[in-house]
Amino acid sequence: MTPLADNSGLTVTAAVIGLGSMGMGMALSMRRAGLDVVGYDITPAAVDRFVAEGGRGASSPADAAKNADIVVSVVVNGAQTEAVLFGPHGIAATMKAGAVFISSATMDPAVARDLAGRAETLGLHYLDAPISGGAAKAALGELTIMASGSRQAFDAARPGLDAMAGKVYELGDAAGTGAAFKMINQLLAGVHIAAACEAISFAAKQGLDLDKVYEVITASAGNSWMFENRVPHVLTGDYTPLSSIEIFVKDLGIVQDMARSERYPAPLAAAALQMYLAAAGAGMGRDDDSSLARLYAKLSGAELPGSNEKPQSL
Repeated sequence: MTPLADNSGLTVTAAVIGLGSMGMGMALSMRRAGLDVVGYDITPAAVDRFVAEGGRGASSPADAAKNADIVVSVVVNGAQTEAVLFGPHGIAATMKAGAVFISSATMDPAVARDLAGRAETLGLHYLDAPISGGAAKAALGELTIMASGSRQAFDAARPGLDAMAGKVYELGDAAGTGAAFKMINQLLAGVHIAAACEAISFAAKQGLDLDKVYEVITASAGNSWMFENRVPHVLTGDYTPLSSIEIFVKDLGIVQDMARSERYPAPLAAAALQMYLAAAGAGMGRDDDSSLARLYAKLSGAELPGSNEKPQSL
């Protein structure tokens, strides 16, 4: 493979901080596209896997980022992103001037704006770039990226964006806009999953053939992408986490914080959040988010496939 070079003919180097299911796919996608990619994760086994796939490993975030043109941070939230940048072993002090930091965590837009401002005072570019599509799309380099930032940030990030995404939405010239778009997506996703789980559990309570319910609803007006995607987990009784309950405890919590600060009513998101909190409190926090169906079943006495099995997180 011919290494990907910038306009000066130099190889483009990228660092990925966080080699979980999303970050690993993003790192491998950039490597396939010809970038020189170095990865770091707090779990040494993840770094070892990336090295086995042909990437380079680093012993710390700062070590990974020190010579990178592009740094992609694939951590959980704003607090972890701040720690990556400005913590005791943060990378902001070791990144070279003019490099771009691509933040893929889901966070409050106000936090994204603050982090961007602090990074830019150090001569770094900051691209607010939350992602959607799941691990499968990350592995294929077909993510949807909702990005905002300066033209310089977009230009610097372009080789990485092209490698990681099937679609890049350029949503504005300032950080925070991308984060806001992601929170609208998460509001809808969280509510739709809760509605799908409520519906399939209600169907079970009625004694209906759940496979036939799935067939009928996916061909009817009540269908949603989340019903079509999550209900098969319920039908097989497999709650292995692809997207966990705790993710929506976090994300719908952010939605509520944003809504409260704007004096905006968000009752559907609030009701869904309570169900995710209840599921987490019942020991399902690390299980797949379709575990809301199990919670509904426990509350109602409905019987679901595999309902006698222990939750994945117990």
